[in-house]
Amino acid sequence: MPSILFVYTSTNRTLSGNPTGWYLPEAAHPYWVLQPHFNIEFAAPDGPNPPVDTNSVKQFTEDVESVNFLKDGKVKEKFEKAKEIAKVNPADYDAIFYVGGHGPVLDLAFDKNNAALASQMYQAGKIISAVCHGPAALVGAADASGKSIFAGKRITGFSNAEEEAVGKVQEVPFLLETKIQELGGKFEKAPSRGSPMSWSMGNSSQARIRRRLAGLPRKFSKHCASERQRQSVRQGQKNSVVVLFQSGLCGA
Repeated sequence: MPSILFVYTSTNRTLSGNPTGWYLPEAAHPYWVLQPHFNIEFAAPDGPNPPVDTNSVKQFTEDVESVNFLKDGKVKEKFEKAKEIAKVNPADYDAIFYVGGHGPVLDLAFDKNNAALASQMYQAGKIISAVCHGPAALVGAADASGKSIFAGKRITGFSNAEEEAVGKVQEVPFLLETKIQELGGKFEKAPSRGSPMSWSMGNSSQARIRRRLAGLPRKFSKHCASERQRQSVRQGQKNSVVVLFQSGLCGA
């Protein structure tokens, strides 16, 4: 059975000292889509028990998948055994998934071990995926020539406008949209808040698959990204980066 590594933030505070962490449904929904088909393990910069954004727990008390994720015994064990990123062997995994929340902008984006892991996975032709702020974890990832994996590619993520809308501009060290553009990426975004978008791209300047998901439920959009990742692994796609922009959800 193929293996996927879920990578979480280890930080629980923004620059202003407000609570943050990984965003609950952005881990829970992908997990339940992928779990029947893959062996899933967890990792974080500091290893076991990465902090969940408590606000996301409060906001999703009626979301069955999120509630079950927190209650599930196997999930709890995975969190307790989460690996330190520095100790992860890229050869052990077919794909990597970066869970969203503001946390990745604060720690994973600057973590040298994470940059090395993402770079090695990409250069080995593995599947890299992320949701919402998750692409921030890839700002240090490079191809074999040392160039950013974003360079020349269409990419998406939490936009500057949405960061302003949720009042978090002063709480993060950089804006994801701006950073992706600085690294040579061609930032694409949903037309409005609440309009999700996903991208799948190969090792070229053109997107291999482009899918706008306007009008679909937020929960389904995360399922779509997970399904895209599942299909990419099954089809043996190489150097594929799958990212999902969930407009108006992460950090809201």
